[in-house]
Amino acid sequence: MAEVKLTAQVRTDFGKGAARRARRAELVPAVIYGHGAEPKHVAIHNHALMMALKTPNVLLRLDVDGKDELVIPKAVQREAIRGFLVHVDFLSVKKGEKVTVEVPIVTEGDLAPGANLLEHLLNTLPIEAEATHLPESVTVSVAGLTAGDTVLAKDVVLSAGSSLAVEDDVVVLQVVAAQAEAAAESAEGAGASAEG
Repeated sequence: MAEVKLTAQVRTDFGKGAARRARRAELVPAVIYGHGAEPKHVAIHNHALMMALKTPNVLLRLDVDGKDELVIPKAVQREAIRGFLVHVDFLSVKKGEKVTVEVPIVTEGDLAPGANLLEHLLNTLPIEAEATHLPESVTVSVAGLTAGDTVLAKDVVLSAGSSLAVEDDVVVLQVVAAQAEAAAESAEGAGASAEG
C-alpha cells in the first residue's frame, strides 16, 4: 500500500465557529488520536484529503509542524447532501503495529447459470493487519455458486500478514433464488390448475 503525504496545520481555536472558518478556507478540521498521547487538533486542505480518502484504509504521512505522523482514517464525517468532508478522526500508527480495519469486499466471477441473486450480508470484512500494509480490499470468487450456497468469513483469502477480526463462521455472501422467477412459476401453475 502506498502512503500519501499531506501537510496538516495545527488548530488552536475550537468550536463550531472555528470549524466553519476552517471549512471556508478550504480546510477540514481533524483530530489525531493514539498511543496514549494527547489528541492533536489539525486542519488539512480539503481537496488533497478528499482525494487521499478515495483509497480505503489509506496510510497518510502527515507533516505536522515539521514532524511526520503516520495515521489511518478511523471516522470520516461528510455533509449529508453534497458529501463534502466535515471532520476526520485519525488513528496514529507505527510501522509493525497491528490495527483492526474494515476492508471492502470485491466479488469476481459469474454465478452458475440461472436467475440467482448474490446477496452481500457484509460489504466490508473486519481484519487485523500491519498498519503500513493494509489491503485496499479482499476479493471473493463467486464463480459457479448456485442458490443456497454461502461464503463464510473463513473462506475469504486474506493477504499475508492479515487475519480475520470476526468469527470464522460469519456469513459474508449468500446466493438466493430469484423471487420473480419463483413467483412466475407459481402463477403459471395456478393458471394451469384453474384451466384444468
